[in-house]
Amino acid sequence: MTSHNMTWISYPSKSQPFTSQEEIEAFIASQNIISRLMHCYIAFFVPTGLTAGVCILIIFIKNYLQNKRQGLDLLLLHFTISNIVMIFFSFTVISRPDYLTATHLACSVLSFFFNFAYFNSQYVFILTLLTLLLERFPSGTALCKATQRPMVCVGFVLTYTFCLSLMEAVLVGTDNYQLEARCQLDPLFAWPEYEIVKFTFGFGIPSLLQILCFIVLVAKGAPAGAPALQQHIRTYPAVYVVSVTIFICRLFYNVMVLFRTTLKLQRSIGTTENELVMNIAEIVLFCESCVSLVVILCLHKPCKDEVLKVLQKCRRRTSANNHLEISETATTHQSGSQ
Repeated sequence: MTSHNMTWISYPSKSQPFTSQEEIEAFIASQNIISRLMHCYIAFFVPTGLTAGVCILIIFIKNYLQNKRQGLDLLLLHFTISNIVMIFFSFTVISRPDYLTATHLACSVLSFFFNFAYFNSQYVFILTLLTLLLERFPSGTALCKATQRPMVCVGFVLTYTFCLSLMEAVLVGTDNYQLEARCQLDPLFAWPEYEIVKFTFGFGIPSLLQILCFIVLVAKGAPAGAPALQQHIRTYPAVYVVSVTIFICRLFYNVMVLFRTTLKLQRSIGTTENELVMNIAEIVLFCESCVSLVVILCLHKPCKDEVLKVLQKCRRRTSANNHLEISETATTHQSGSQ
């Protein structure tokens, strides 16, 4: 693996001289767009996603303590924790349209933990899809037996994602650790191999596995006694909705990551428009974590049932309070008329 000198690279908005009025206006417009998107994300998506995530954790932990243990719930619990961690990492966009300032070493460490959560959520969700697929098409293979032990599968995913994250930390660059730079979770000064590995193992392979799961689910004939495909999807709507959400949002993000690699290979820093789209893609990625948690809370049956129970209790209390107020008002009127 050849070392790369990436000290030449910088953000277009921080290095390009703006000579014409049109360039200045385009720069101001892009900065305003990034700032507004960041404020919308922090104001609406973050509170909603964190609230949904905390509720899911409470419900799953409560069910686990009551011995309502399901392999699917354990996998979704792991997926939820990964997405909550992703949301906390998204607070790095608060400084936009500016960037965090950190040393290459600090940025590399931050990138390592972000990639760990990123890869982890991706692969544990693939494991969730595979579990549902093998539930519909049971077999006596070793893979089917492995999915029946979710803790072992989660341990394997954690080990695998740790190795991937460590590889990415190395590909951020092994030189100039003491230099300060503007830092993103996917550092701009990372070697081109960083983005290639991230696209391959963070989107390409997982998306291929995801598509294969859907093809088998739709194309393969169900065994005797198995529920119809429509009924199977209605039983687990949250998993399939989240699957589509992940694919769309991460497709946009990874295409932009790969596009940034082509600029590096051409030794070009790109334009302010390229920088704007990359920032939008990053915020879209974080929005996906929030949306996925809301979908699980609203559509996954154990979570949806608990939410409905809480809403029914609130309605009963409200109606009971209203009846109490009405009876007290009636009593007051009667005593006043006497």
